Amino acid sequence: MVDTQGNILALKVTTADVQDRDGAQLLLNVLTVAFGWLKLIWADGGYAGKLVDHVAGISRHRRVKLEIVKRSDDIKGFKVLPKRWIVERTFGWLIQSRRLIRDHEVKIEHSEAMIYLSMSKRMLARVAS
Repeated sequence: MVDTQGNILALKVTTADVQDRDGAQLLLNVLTVAFGWLKLIWADGGYAGKLVDHVAGISRHRRVKLEIVKRSDDIKGFKVLPKRWIVERTFGWLIQSRRLIRDHEVKIEHSEAMIYLSMSKRMLARVAS
């Protein structure tokens, strides 16, 4: 989960046998304890369906809306969709960290920690400049 600038708010690394939609449910459960200021979440079209109902069922003081950003049917070829590109740009930033190019970690928690460290380094460099 990233903000509109592409900075990581939360992440959940899972094993390869977990579907993205199921992993997103695990990640969005974080909304029950954190990020009370969120009002809108954008997600890729692959997350439509049960995930929308899952977010609507998260008990909060107010509703958090999950909006699925879909590609238009009349567009031919590759077209950058600004809202969907935010996460892809974040992946590009993370892959600049040599440690994240290959999976060297034994535990999932270690992988998550390395991603947080990489993003922290990027954010500190942005603040320093």
